[in-house]
Amino acid sequence: MALRTERTPTGPVRPLLVGMEWCDDMPGGLNRYVGDLHSALTTAGCQPYTLVTGPMAGSVPGVQAVSTWSTPLAVRLASFAAVARRRRGDYDVVDAHFALTAVPVLLAALRRDPFVVHFHGPWAQESRSDGAGGAAVAVKAAVERWVYRRARRVIVLSDAFGRLLVERYGVAPFRVEVVRPGVDLRRFTPGDVVAARERLDLPAGAFVALSVRRLIPRVGLGDLLDSWSRSGLAARGGLLLVAGTGPERPALEQRVRELGIADSVRLLGRVSDEDLVRCYQAADVSVVPSVELEGFGLVVLESLACGTPVIATQVGGLPEILRELRPDLLVPPSDAPSLAGRLTDAATGRRPLPDPAACRAHARGYGWESAAARHTRIYAAAADRRARPSVVYLDHCALLSGAELALARLLPALRDDIDAHVILGEDGPLSQRLRAAGVSVEVLPMPAAARTLRRDRVRGTVDVVRAAMLTAGYCLRLRARLRALRPDLVHTNSLKAALYGGLAARAAGVPVVWHVRDRIAPDYLPSPAVRLVTWCARWFPAALIANSAATRTTLGRLARRVTVVPSPIEAPAGSPPARHGPLTVGVVGRLAPWKGQDLFLRAFAAAFPGGPERAVLVGEALFGEGEYAAGLRGLAADLGIADRVEFRGFREDVPAELAAMDILVHSATLPEPFGQVVVEGMAAGLPVVAPAAGGPAETVTHDVDGLLYQMGDQAGLAAALRNLAAEPDLRRRLGDAARTTARRYTPETVAGDVMAVYRRVLARN
Repeated sequence: MALRTERTPTGPVRPLLVGMEWCDDMPGGLNRYVGDLHSALTTAGCQPYTLVTGPMAGSVPGVQAVSTWSTPLAVRLASFAAVARRRRGDYDVVDAHFALTAVPVLLAALRRDPFVVHFHGPWAQESRSDGAGGAAVAVKAAVERWVYRRARRVIVLSDAFGRLLVERYGVAPFRVEVVRPGVDLRRFTPGDVVAARERLDLPAGAFVALSVRRLIPRVGLGDLLDSWSRSGLAARGGLLLVAGTGPERPALEQRVRELGIADSVRLLGRVSDEDLVRCYQAADVSVVPSVELEGFGLVVLESLACGTPVIATQVGGLPEILRELRPDLLVPPSDAPSLAGRLTDAATGRRPLPDPAACRAHARGYGWESAAARHTRIYAAAADRRARPSVVYLDHCALLSGAELALARLLPALRDDIDAHVILGEDGPLSQRLRAAGVSVEVLPMPAAARTLRRDRVRGTVDVVRAAMLTAGYCLRLRARLRALRPDLVHTNSLKAALYGGLAARAAGVPVVWHVRDRIAPDYLPSPAVRLVTWCARWFPAALIANSAATRTTLGRLARRVTVVPSPIEAPAGSPPARHGPLTVGVVGRLAPWKGQDLFLRAFAAAFPGGPERAVLVGEALFGEGEYAAGLRGLAADLGIADRVEFRGFREDVPAELAAMDILVHSATLPEPFGQVVVEGMAAGLPVVAPAAGGPAETVTHDVDGLLYQMGDQAGLAAALRNLAAEPDLRRRLGDAARTTARRYTPETVAGDVMAVYRRVLARN
């Protein structure tokens, strides 16, 4: 799941926190989290008010115990509702931390109020794991689903639990926020190991392992005891401390006796807050041996904050904390030999553990200050009565082609205006880039025969019929997914997605915006495809976006319904670096016949038949065009320029490639719908030579910020290259003007134009 940043609130947000028990009276991860969050929000000026079940021994400002655990459940729940109703004017948003206590608040007092919920774990699944019966589990699962689906935002502590929330409970991904918890760095701090051991009556020179856990089966303490026995550390004077209470204690005591390790294992039971810190300070290592359902593992942060390293299993959110510190701190779950070996290696120094300074430094990245700031932004967004539209984006492809790169640039710029979720027909580099940018992504696999059908094969063949049948099946699956997500809009990002996504969205009752990035013309698409697209364009989309006026023109009579919005470009920071060495002329783009790399090579050879000038081709064949790509190398050899031509292949960092060029050429032999690379070259301060047709002709003004030549004219392209090579001042003048032109294509500017289209569609629906 993805991390998103919400809008900054204009004033302090007053949240009502609904928890379970108060942490000082009833220890536990959820209770500790609520207590720390209350404190952090208070420090941040959010004026939280927290409701918990008592009894509550002390008095904490802004915290009220509404009942006690000794009263009947119905009375306890009614107490939450009554207090929440009385204080209704004292808060802006509700943040519930347990599904059961959220129910009366939702039903009785706050049905119209902004509601946020924390998902600390699957209550029903945890109960089943702890031995609860089927009926009780079913009721708990129903309560959870009812609560989570009504929240404007659901906050989870880890990506692992975010995925669980979406996959098991059906929560829309764009309503899930991953917010890493904080740790009290003032309370959990490194201390004197010798003093801590003396206070706890521990041997000074022993290897001490600590596990702070609730004593229940899913936390893996039975596996830890087996690993401790296997490790041989008991015979070497080692000591294992287990802090915590729970129903599994008798079974653990029995297991200790059976393994013959009673002299080296201490079940401490519940320890005071002060002694908990001393336990962390006294230990050489903490162990978190969870078997399942570990959402995050606050004990990991507590131990690291005290300077004590942690060995944990690869379960839930535990890898998300420890992988960045040291991957070798993770072992497989329920694997006693692996855990035993890691403990032995730590004790003997074969695989040393991180030192206290490294552990503490890692924990500092989880301070409550940043976590509280994230919460306030989420609360502010939830409390904003102007609901943000939710938009699902569709693309059949996950390669980093032009349309997909444009989407990856656009979505971060829309973050503060919409809730975005992307559904791709395949996994690939695009999904990875989007997730890295904090965009919610899922892959709904599309059959390859439908997804990879090339436009030059769209004819009345068996392959086309088969692809159509597979696409129809995919539309049914997509319709079901859209009905579950219930977005406000669907935005299709590719031509194939426009067809299947338009049909699925209409069937699901969701308005769809087509983003047309291809020229709908016979020189670009087969005639049957042109007729199909233009017919569907009359019925499927509520609005159309074209990436250029040239693209809009090919839509014919639909032009009045089409808004031109160019693709966004991220301009490099600073001035272009100084270039040295021989003149370098390059092309960037997919190696495909219509992209005209062969024309470029011929024009380059004609312009520079000899001399030091170099040609660079950046890109690779993507859609069955490998034969053409291979032929380009042979062409370079035939032209006698093979030693001056470099084929760079696909490159992720296009700005770095452009920085190594003196001139950028766009050599398409068919009108380019937009030509992102043209604007990228202009943003890099390069003089661009492009055909006087299609999208590039709308971007480049001849002899002002680039040069234009007649499309397909090899002699005209060669003459432009010779002219630029001979006049450095011309290259400099065109490049400077090009950078100014490229500023019109920033993601923020484009995002504003896209939002204007969304608002018009939503106003009509």
